Amino acid sequence: MPIAWRCVPSLTPPERLEVLSLLDRTEAELGRESIDEGRRRAVVHGRRAEHWLAHDGGLVGYASATPGAHTTVEMCGGGVDPALLAALEERHDVIDWWTRDRADAPLGGAAVRMLQLLRVRLPVAVEPVPEGAVLRTFEPSRDATAWLAQNNAAFADHPEQGAWDEADLAERMAEPWFDPSGFLVLELDGRVAASCWTKVHELHPDRFGEIYVISVDPAVQGRRLGRLMVTQGLQVLARRNVASAVLFVDESNEPARRLYASLGFTLEREDLLVRFAASD
Repeated sequence: MPIAWRCVPSLTPPERLEVLSLLDRTEAELGRESIDEGRRRAVVHGRRAEHWLAHDGGLVGYASATPGAHTTVEMCGGGVDPALLAALEERHDVIDWWTRDRADAPLGGAAVRMLQLLRVRLPVAVEPVPEGAVLRTFEPSRDATAWLAQNNAAFADHPEQGAWDEADLAERMAEPWFDPSGFLVLELDGRVAASCWTKVHELHPDRFGEIYVISVDPAVQGRRLGRLMVTQGLQVLARRNVASAVLFVDESNEPARRLYASLGFTLEREDLLVRFAASD
């Protein structure tokens, strides 16, 4: 018998603890993230959303939905549950569902976007800083406004990263993993032109690094600054004694994929955004 799902607009404190416990157990079982970090933060901070819960004795399922023209959904573990899909289709006309670690769309859905998780062994050859440029670590009080402008310009058409504000930045800097020494900015003519923000997954059994955000101002693209910042970021991670590093890239971003392949990154996983239409 299918498990029944119920939707609540906000989680009570006991429900938040239940959900976080489920997310943690699932991560331990899978050896990877159980849900997008933004959705996890929404649970931690008690934010309103469509929180979907499934109980069978205890909590056995959780999903988070963000309503919109295309309602975006992700379930703990990265799968698709038919009963949850049916419940969502009663509320929403079009559902975009993130699935993790699969290269084909579930029956009845159409893949509309793919993220690739790439990994590289460290160290890699490091691109030198060009004459006249200044590479330094991020200083929140000095760089926040300029970095947001540079990063938002680089991701102007990106659905997740193109409209960050000071609150978005501050929230991530408050995370336990944040280390300003792993956040590099490149200045050209006194302006932030590119950046590479890294993180270390300290609690993972394999302890690895990640290129969390990499961006180059569109006004200075074509000057190999992407290669420079990626390799400088990887060098920061190597100095922290991690053996490998990962990053996510859109499958459609061919220039970025070519760059990463040239540095030795290889494909580890593919995540699909799958679209379901309620009328189908």
